Amino acid sequence: MIPEMNVLGINNGVLAGVEQVSSENWDLRPSGEISLIVIHCISLPEGNFGGRYIRDLFCNQLDCSQHPDFKSLEGVHVSSHLLIRRDGDCEQYVSLEDRAWHAGESSYRGRPTCNDYSIGIELEGSTAVPYTDLQYERLAEISGLIMSTYDIDDIVGHADIAPDRKTDPGDSFDWLRFRSLINNKYAAGLPDNTVK
Repeated sequence: MIPEMNVLGINNGVLAGVEQVSSENWDLRPSGEISLIVIHCISLPEGNFGGRYIRDLFCNQLDCSQHPDFKSLEGVHVSSHLLIRRDGDCEQYVSLEDRAWHAGESSYRGRPTCNDYSIGIELEGSTAVPYTDLQYERLAEISGLIMSTYDIDDIVGHADIAPDRKTDPGDSFDWLRFRSLINNKYAAGLPDNTVK
């Protein structure tokens, strides 16, 4: 069972019941459209879980001298709307109604610049390590809430929108399990083509 999150809803892009952490790495969406959820994974250093490194990266506070793997992150400005930790805890870095800098160069169904119209959700993890039950439950809960608030057409992985650059959330992410959790939680279910 997941820890109680007490989500009441989404108010002006803020997810109630989760820790709010302010990132400067965002700007306004060009059209205000929100129609895609992109699932990512992140661990800093790769394969290590817990700690402040992800938060520090999203808040431009990562000391890149702390680990050799961080050298490539020097001067990088990225963020995500949400991060779901291994224990199911969630942090919000950017309002869902603003543009987080999570997808980079990307395209989905012929539409470029996915950051313009997507919500990025990071799972603390690695493409080679299975995600936790708590993460699947929390991701389904939050995705369902987002779908009930915004006109979401699709839920995809980062690899689906940037296949030449990215592999996340990777083979360790169970898309069928995720689809089943959403369909079980939300009576209306999802159209067959909504989740990857």
